[in-house]
Amino acid sequence: MNILKNIQNFYFIGIGGIGMSAIARYFNMQGKNVAGYDRTSSKLTKALEEEGISVIFEDDSEKISIDFKNVDTTLIVYTPAVPVDTFIYQYFIEKGFILKKRAEVLGLISDSVFTMAVAGTHGKTTTTAILAHLLKETKAPVTAFLGGISEDIQSNFVSLGNEVIVAEADEFDRSFLNLSPNIGAITSMDADHLDIYGVDEHLKASFRSFANLVSESLFVKNGLPLEGITIGVEDNADFSAINLKIEDGAYQFDVKTPKQIIPGFRLRLPGRHNVFNATTAIAMALTYGISADKLAQALDSFKGVKRRFSIPIQTKKRILIDDYAHHPNEIEAVYNAVKEMYPEKSNLVIFQPHLFSRTRDFATEFADKLSLFDDVLLLDIYPAREKPIEGVSSAWLLEKINNTNKRIVSKGELPLVVQQKNANVILMLGAGDIGNEVEFVKNALEDEV
Repeated sequence: MNILKNIQNFYFIGIGGIGMSAIARYFNMQGKNVAGYDRTSSKLTKALEEEGISVIFEDDSEKISIDFKNVDTTLIVYTPAVPVDTFIYQYFIEKGFILKKRAEVLGLISDSVFTMAVAGTHGKTTTTAILAHLLKETKAPVTAFLGGISEDIQSNFVSLGNEVIVAEADEFDRSFLNLSPNIGAITSMDADHLDIYGVDEHLKASFRSFANLVSESLFVKNGLPLEGITIGVEDNADFSAINLKIEDGAYQFDVKTPKQIIPGFRLRLPGRHNVFNATTAIAMALTYGISADKLAQALDSFKGVKRRFSIPIQTKKRILIDDYAHHPNEIEAVYNAVKEMYPEKSNLVIFQPHLFSRTRDFATEFADKLSLFDDVLLLDIYPAREKPIEGVSSAWLLEKINNTNKRIVSKGELPLVVQQKNANVILMLGAGDIGNEVEFVKNALEDEV
């Protein structure tokens, strides 16, 4: 039996996380009592509070409302990103509460509902957001759990009905194996999360396990060593974006399917990787049953996902780009998009490495991709859940970068340093808290006008 049916109260440990907050919003809209804890206040936790969800920021069980201290009617939802020695986590363990990982709860929510899930080490957030947007714009009765904030709705949660669920399928901690999608997609499976998987082959085995969970249609990037319906860009894939060109700063393309060519798509996101993401979402929407003649108009109105090639400010001389890229292949994709959209403009990348283990495991690859840029600034490594690793630092990574225009920079001096640089295109990349610095850099650039 699905235990969610008998639960009235949901308490989230790490409620400010992008995946956690989407589920919190779901239960809140279901009329359940929802509250949670997080270490720090953020735009997301403030938005949750405005929606009526109580959030505390002190790791103190005494601060938890009495409503959430009934073992029989309360479920505790937690994220593996929260340390196990967190006092609130330990309190619920000691009191005998049922604790479920976020991914387990998402699996329970989607149980017995037609589900479309997007997996991949890169591209899953944007693809999921585009798919949710296509279904929303074509009036499908969809509930969607996104791994980023959609610019269209300023939220990571869509609730227009309960006949179909769209979900981002996260490979971290093998979370996506809690899902049983009817339609699934795998956009990529490059080596990552080796702190969890140990070796690349274990990661790939996990993706194969996810593929086996898809009951009806599995879409895979053309070239991946998986059996499925292939997706590509200007290639021989089953579904492929063709006749690709750039007009007025946007991609124009048609989509070739196994049965027809659907003309007239327009995508306002830079980068051929985003054309691939859009094509994947289009293929999934078609398979679900959305009419082909509705999809082009729906895609044209998609504005993007926050921190996925977002442009907080553009002046006559400068363009600031904010992106979540935290893996070497993602950095390369962003670089290629910049060179395609702004081929004659000089560029500066500000990168905050995410995790000591990832920096160690991919140091050579990071250095190679960062060396592509004209100018490089490195922030200190964002540790997230990790303790420091001896010898692994941003200074160590900097030495490997083949570029004379490079240096370490602190957050405090970042706006002034950027002002002093002459780059036309400024990129702020990383999955840590570098996004909090974007506003300061934006303000510095506004002062130049």
